[in-house]
Amino acid sequence: MRRLALRHGWTVGTYVLLAVLVLYWRSQTHLRWGPFDVQSLAIDALPLAFVACGQAIVILSGGIDLSVGSMMSLVNVVAAKYMVHMSFREALAFSALIVLCAAAAGAGTGFVIVVTRVADIIVTLAMLFVLAGAALAVLEVPGGGAPLRFQNLVTVDTVGTKWLPSAFVILLGAYAVLWLTVRRTRPALALYATGSNRPAAYLAGVNVSRSRILAYAYSGAFAALGGLALTAASGLGDPNSGSIYTLNSVAAVVLGGVSLLGGVGGLIGPIAAAFILTLVKTLMILRGVDQNYAQVIQGALIVLVVMVGGLAIRQKAKGT
Repeated sequence: MRRLALRHGWTVGTYVLLAVLVLYWRSQTHLRWGPFDVQSLAIDALPLAFVACGQAIVILSGGIDLSVGSMMSLVNVVAAKYMVHMSFREALAFSALIVLCAAAAGAGTGFVIVVTRVADIIVTLAMLFVLAGAALAVLEVPGGGAPLRFQNLVTVDTVGTKWLPSAFVILLGAYAVLWLTVRRTRPALALYATGSNRPAAYLAGVNVSRSRILAYAYSGAFAALGGLALTAASGLGDPNSGSIYTLNSVAAVVLGGVSLLGGVGGLIGPIAAAFILTLVKTLMILRGVDQNYAQVIQGALIVLVVMVGGLAIRQKAKGT
């Protein structure tokens, strides 16, 4: 138990905080609280949870991706523009193609970073503007659509039981397929080694360049899933739909216990943090608080978490 607390204490604390917020949310709901509320939370948090997973993988490798929000916007408008007259099966096939293309675009971003040796933050910031411009070129104003059955993948009430939203099942499925299956393999371990100590990883025989490119490919794939979740949830495309998710993904990653220095953390914590940040917004609405304070609260959470994490690292260093 002591080892579990030392290794995963932050993640456990994140889920405890989520549970406390859920209980408080339930107490603040004047109407009958039930499965519909859980479903609404899952639908609202799904895009952020997806993009937080991709951002977490990049940060674990020692980088950062500021283009994830624009990638979500581009995927959102492309899906909405071309899916509107597709059948359900065609929409699914087109979605898979979009995810693969986004992963390739993310890998291209990582390749540019590796080859040019320009800082990640600069290259991804440039890609933010490139992808945002491409989204506006595809769809200048909100519009388009998606097949009803495709929308029902996210918005259908429950799967099997009243308390299990389909959006949450999709999130867990994507996490299991894209990450859990490779978590203990050499490529994933190389990501952690690269983020922990890049020179040492190189000397140990890790292909650092390939690991960094792989991290950005994952980021592109998860951002595409987030964009598709926006399309399914809203039923239309908006070229500015992903703008709020770039910094929110970083907030979710930090709150979820992933070290900004790289090499420490996982994806379970950021997923819980995505629900926490979404629930904080919901609680503010219930309390009648001005939504302009949402960013203030999120920024305060980031500062608090970074301070606590820094103190923990300092205490651990003193102990050794």
